[in-house]
Amino acid sequence: MTKVGYFLACEEFGPRELIEQAKMAESAGFEGLWISDHYHPWISEQGNSAFVWSVIGALSQATSLPVTTGVTCPTMRIHPAIIAQAAATSQVMLQGKFSLGVGSGENLNEHILGDRWPPADVRLEMLEEAVEVMRLLWQGGVKDHYGKHYTVENAHLYTLPEEPPPVLVSGFGPKSVELAGRIGDGYCGVEPSAEMISKFRSSGGEGKPAHAGTKVCWDEDESRARSTARRLWPNEQLPGELAQELPTPRHFEQATSLVTEEMIAEAFPCGPDPELHRQNLRSYFKAGYDEVYVQQIGPEQEQFFRFYEREVLPEFH
Repeated sequence: MTKVGYFLACEEFGPRELIEQAKMAESAGFEGLWISDHYHPWISEQGNSAFVWSVIGALSQATSLPVTTGVTCPTMRIHPAIIAQAAATSQVMLQGKFSLGVGSGENLNEHILGDRWPPADVRLEMLEEAVEVMRLLWQGGVKDHYGKHYTVENAHLYTLPEEPPPVLVSGFGPKSVELAGRIGDGYCGVEPSAEMISKFRSSGGEGKPAHAGTKVCWDEDESRARSTARRLWPNEQLPGELAQELPTPRHFEQATSLVTEEMIAEAFPCGPDPELHRQNLRSYFKAGYDEVYVQQIGPEQEQFFRFYEREVLPEFH
């Protein structure tokens, strides 16, 4: 069964705005929430980067929708033993409706304590061990772990949910998608790629949920929508591994100076044409995703939710 949820962007909005968006999303008929986990925004124009675990606590009291982090890096900036505690508490607060989306991270967020940014293969190795640590602690009781990357001694999580949160693993290339299929309880992606979904399923992901995040910019004026999207999210069009490797918002601003409004408009829907928005969602479901989370770029939030409630979501309910 396909579901359409809303993607809360911690990089663009403050925590109180995110809570109001979650309420509007539920009222409009969205069926779940993704929420990003960053230390920095991609570019300074986005202007925010709230601590996601505080926002999730507030969401548990403001909405009845399930919540998934899209995605958390449990390897460097925060030790996996601490993420295990945060995720367990979130699962309790959300009464079993929390999922922990995890990934190998970006240099943008993970280098801030002066740690070396390791190669991709090492980051995936760290992610696999981090998931092992978290699942160990979710078993309850006193636990120790002496691994290649992490040490845990006499750690005992006392606040535990009835069931541990599902771990959805993000993947953009063959190695990370294979890891998602092998160790994940589900998969997180951003491209409507049937090839990636097939790789996930064949690597052990058969029967597991596949989530995707997508961006749109609704505005009654298409040219204004393009301009808003270009101003706030030009990083969506950076190629290759730049999103994982660039270290600061300033570097992203330098790289995205080459991104045009035309490139943005080709990448995701901009403007008021409901068929473009419906086609975007169809492309993800056709590729094999089970759930798609839509992020509205820019200030037109209330109008966006009314538009989706009336013109887009009915096809997918």
